[in-house]
Amino acid sequence: MINNTSKVVELVVNNDLCIGCGLCTYKCPNDALKMDWNDNGLLVAIQTSNCDCDGSCITVCPFNPFPKEITKTEDEISNMFFAEPILQNNKIGKYLGVYAGYSKEFRLTSSSGGIGTYVLTELLDRGIVDYVFSVKEGSDSGSHYEYSISNNREELLNGSKTRYFPVTLSDVFSRVDKIDGKVAIVGVACFVKGVRLAQVSDSSLRDKIPFIVGIICGGIKSKFFTEYLSDAAGVKIDNISKPDYRLKDINSSAGDYSFGSTSLEDNKVRTIKMSKVGDMWGTGLFKANACDFCDDVTTELADISLGDAWLSPYIRDGKGTNVVVTRSSIAEIIIQDGFKRGELSIENLSLEKFISSQQGSFNHRQKGLSYRIKKAKKEKKLIPPKRHETPLFLSINFRMVQYYRMKVRSMSFDTWKKYKNANDFNTEMRASLLILKKLTKFNHYIRTIFTGNLLSAVKRKLKKKQIKLNI
Repeated sequence: MINNTSKVVELVVNNDLCIGCGLCTYKCPNDALKMDWNDNGLLVAIQTSNCDCDGSCITVCPFNPFPKEITKTEDEISNMFFAEPILQNNKIGKYLGVYAGYSKEFRLTSSSGGIGTYVLTELLDRGIVDYVFSVKEGSDSGSHYEYSISNNREELLNGSKTRYFPVTLSDVFSRVDKIDGKVAIVGVACFVKGVRLAQVSDSSLRDKIPFIVGIICGGIKSKFFTEYLSDAAGVKIDNISKPDYRLKDINSSAGDYSFGSTSLEDNKVRTIKMSKVGDMWGTGLFKANACDFCDDVTTELADISLGDAWLSPYIRDGKGTNVVVTRSSIAEIIIQDGFKRGELSIENLSLEKFISSQQGSFNHRQKGLSYRIKKAKKEKKLIPPKRHETPLFLSINFRMVQYYRMKVRSMSFDTWKKYKNANDFNTEMRASLLILKKLTKFNHYIRTIFTGNLLSAVKRKLKKKQIKLNI
């Protein structure tokens, strides 16, 4: 039984499951929690005073190891918010429509296709919401970005790009009850889940927050990620200003983007192609541990989910293209109206193609989850209930990839703290990253052979049946 705030820290933070959403600070009746930086450059909840409350703070935690049965997983929670006739898929959750496309107005000023910005401006213009909680430039040097509140188009456009920097809803959510009007919130899967859990515990928040935009996420990165990229680009840690994680090359492919940072020393922007720093996502470098225990690839609890169209032919277009999943009637109406008015370039996308656009994340978060859960439980660590924890048959090469990803993730924090220098970091990490790369390549090779052999066998069987039928 959870009977005080210290249990929140004990069960979540001390088990390295806090993702920094900050919803617990909103829920705590005694203001005994606040968000602060930990040694790994991530925002986590810390206890600032004694608290004798009933521990309700943890009920809004997306990684609560002991949730109520009605909020056990995303499946149970989604049933409370998407009750209308709707399709369902065990990989992406409930949905109405699946699309690929872009906003003609906002495409070039956004990280991807600009549909997120389009939807938010529509929500404001239509009077569906009065305010938007989204990530913008931070107010102090320690936080390059933070959640801010917008109530008009001009303010909103200041936060129209993706920021791979730790943020928390704590500051803005503390004001949600005082705001006169309705609010839309932009967030990744774990933050969206926290908001939905807050709405479950307080029904007034359902009316207050009528719309949520979900960002399909590859994992929450530590602020070490920004420090590393800045140093690699030639900007020292103490001089980092306005880091930009998605500088497009509209004459190249969608994946051929750069990182840039302004140096406070001379006010010059220095950039580096992300291709030069290697795979920062598939390796799990600087990624929060909690992300290894998230099986929600597509922000299943949001009204609309948006990601990058990492598949042909869209990936060849450097201007950027979104994949889109609508889950509420409001979201579907906005997308359809935008298409009819010629403001959106949109086409239907098959489930198969959509899933392939995020295939790496599905493989890691859902297929590989059973291995990580089994390993964590063997080490007596607490893990929240998951839908994909039932052990599947996992080849030894796939399990080795999972093992080394976890090792590299953990090692990246210790190595950066030791050197705080991109060159030394690369040297120290090279051997482990090389092993992971070879294991991953071998796993892909074996999977390709197995899939090819299986497909050939199916074709042979079908051909044989056809011959029999002809006879």
